[in-house]
Amino acid sequence: MSSQRYRWAAPGDVNAFFGLMLDNIADLLLAVGLLNLAFGFPTKFALHYMVPGTAVGVLVGDLLFFVLALRLAKKTGRKDITAMPLGLDTPSTFGLVLFVFGPVFLAAKSPESGMTIDQAAMYTWQIGICAIFISGLFKIACALGAGWIRRIVPRAGLLGSLAAIALVLISFLPLLEILHTPIVGFAALAIILTTLVAKVRLPGRIPGALGALLVGGLMYWAMDASGVLVHHARAAVIDPADALLPTGWLTAFSFEWINVLGDSLRYLPIVIPFALATVVGGIDCTESAAAVGDEYNTTQIIAVDALATLAAGLCGGMLQTTPYIGHPAYKAMGGRAAYTLATAIFVGSAGLLGYFAYMYLVIPKAAIFPILVFIGLEITAQSFHATKKAHYPAVALACVPAMAALVTMFVGRIFGDRALWENGIGLSTLKDATLRHDLLTVRVLSAGFIVTSLLWASMLASIIDHRLRVAALFAVFAAAATLFGVIHSPLDTGAMFLPWDDAVQWPLPGAEEIPYRYAAGYAVVAVMLSVWDVRLAKSRSHDETESSTDAPVRDTT
Repeated sequence: MSSQRYRWAAPGDVNAFFGLMLDNIADLLLAVGLLNLAFGFPTKFALHYMVPGTAVGVLVGDLLFFVLALRLAKKTGRKDITAMPLGLDTPSTFGLVLFVFGPVFLAAKSPESGMTIDQAAMYTWQIGICAIFISGLFKIACALGAGWIRRIVPRAGLLGSLAAIALVLISFLPLLEILHTPIVGFAALAIILTTLVAKVRLPGRIPGALGALLVGGLMYWAMDASGVLVHHARAAVIDPADALLPTGWLTAFSFEWINVLGDSLRYLPIVIPFALATVVGGIDCTESAAAVGDEYNTTQIIAVDALATLAAGLCGGMLQTTPYIGHPAYKAMGGRAAYTLATAIFVGSAGLLGYFAYMYLVIPKAAIFPILVFIGLEITAQSFHATKKAHYPAVALACVPAMAALVTMFVGRIFGDRALWENGIGLSTLKDATLRHDLLTVRVLSAGFIVTSLLWASMLASIIDHRLRVAALFAVFAAAATLFGVIHSPLDTGAMFLPWDDAVQWPLPGAEEIPYRYAAGYAVVAVMLSVWDVRLAKSRSHDETESSTDAPVRDTT
């Protein structure tokens, strides 16, 4: 072992800090902006209640990863240990905002609920706290069995569901925001892709993420000042001074959110898969760190992420944390441990002191969202790279349910338009029966799409490996999950249900038969694969017998 003292701060930490910090800030901007622009969620409420607790999760997680890096350096005697990066989970930021928080807020503020906008926001916030708190508890349980999860589920299934979210949601939705301001967005995106994908350095060794932000931001505000900015889509204008030293998040410690814990359980089919995805990502991140020489303990990494997520939830956060894929990249930048310490302090103070509100108003999304496009592409590429070539079709298949989720999201926003629902126009009022059926089918495919992606990819990967009995077991699990709405729920909310419950309100006549039909389809597949597996085993045994019988016999006469 080297006797030299560990240098926990190095020049490379500057590049690493801007990459990790801007990634987290982009996720915060995304969550607050998407909630406001897509669902009308009050921005001031988000800054006072949601953002501080969310920032606490990053603060706790990165501080603990900083400590783990110091401990590993002391244990190994090495002076080049790089801390694991941690931040807000981009896939679940999209997923929870679009499929949990947004729909909850729309339902809460509808005339039928009788809630005011502020009451609906409070209810949504409490649902969010429950979701993150449950995610943290789930991760703690998974930390003890992280290895078991990896052995049971094929890598193509685990990473395929991540690729689906990354390619269809993380890359596509930010691209729409970029295209709203194409001159700025394309310029920032070009810098991101050139520096981070092609590894071409900017002059002065400026970090690519910072360079894209500076160039895109200057272009945006120069165009705005000159009056040539065609699209100036900003969220609700606020006075950032009103968001300084927020105190609303402290009401989370009154634990009134426990009263809506029962209501939050219906969203577990969405919440738990996202939590599971971060566990799987944490396992993969630990392996990638080991590949470049930093041997972290997998259980400790998952446990730290669990504690960070719990801390966020208990402080009123609505977004979960995750170890970031890309530890080798931060190590290649020359980062050590200081970049996680700096990120913890900067992001934590931005949320707790409230100066994130200034960043929210000043930083144009077209300049920072290209980072999310890069993240989506990087996760997708890593998913294929870490999967054996024969399983590529399984990873590709996992993207199909996510495409249905994307279609459902836009269809839902159309039917959720005030001009339509005030006139009673919805899926059930469409005159074209074929269109009603097609839209319902897309909704059914999209419901619980993360679990569906995982099961489909795992099933196909097992089939490719000729493990038909294992594939049949995944089909059996899919059939059981379908019966209770874990996947393929035909309900408007995508919630779970008991199929025999007469109180369930089905969206269309005959929709109550869908769970049984889909479950029967999976059951047929399970039986077929099981029979096929028996015949395949007999065929192999027969071939082996013939091979031994046909072997040449030596003449001993």
